[in-house]
Amino acid sequence: MTAATLITVAPTGAEVEKAKVPALPVTLAELVATATECESVGASVIHVHIRDDEARPTLDVGRLRETVAALREATDLVVQLSTGGAVTDPESARLAVLDAAPEMASCTMGTVNFGDDVFLNRWEFIVELHTRMQERGIVPEYEIFDLGHLAALERLLDRYGLPAGGHVHVDFVMGVPGGMPGTTDALVACVHALRNLPAGTTFSATGIGRTTLPVMLASLSAGGHLRVGMEDTITYAKGQPVESNAQLVARAAAVARLAQRPPMTPAQAREMLAIPSR
Repeated sequence: MTAATLITVAPTGAEVEKAKVPALPVTLAELVATATECESVGASVIHVHIRDDEARPTLDVGRLRETVAALREATDLVVQLSTGGAVTDPESARLAVLDAAPEMASCTMGTVNFGDDVFLNRWEFIVELHTRMQERGIVPEYEIFDLGHLAALERLLDRYGLPAGGHVHVDFVMGVPGGMPGTTDALVACVHALRNLPAGTTFSATGIGRTTLPVMLASLSAGGHLRVGMEDTITYAKGQPVESNAQLVARAAAVARLAQRPPMTPAQAREMLAIPSR
């Protein structure tokens, strides 16, 4: 079990509407302010989706470059761009996210039903994303929505080699309607399956909606790390809307300290994830 906890904040996502959740950060200024607040209370990685001038999800590379630069200027956080985008985004736009040159990017390891939609991730697309990140020195976070995605990751690494930096880090995304449930049993099954991956593989876990707290507690007890944020939940407690992403990060940091695994600094996160220091 690691001595400290990596806390990733996912502040925006592509599904929540600003009109319905005014606290959602969608402008660059809002995102930078959120990042600064979250770093101050324990986050070390930021998982980034961006919006256009109408607050709609976008993968515009110019905006992504501007966002990466602004976050690096204002914080020490590891900047991780989402290559998932919205479920309607084409593969070409998702691959082009890497042109914004982040330190880290997500790589989803398979197709999954996503509520009423389908989040499509063909094998050929996964391979292309993985190998482009290898070539550019971008460290992936492998997103796992179901147990079979870990088998796909094992196959990917066996055929195409380790990611940039050589360290494998996965994120269990739990509680999505259509994916694995946000339960302790499901997390334990995933942790057991990690034995087939390279030694030293680390994991975070994300609980969607009402599974946020059960997944957080299960991940910490199993030696894992945490992802929280308004991409994943907009309710802090029953009947209580989330006030800010920093509120969610502060709660995760408090629980991590209670588990005697305090939050990592960004420098510690880079060391664990094999990301070069700035």
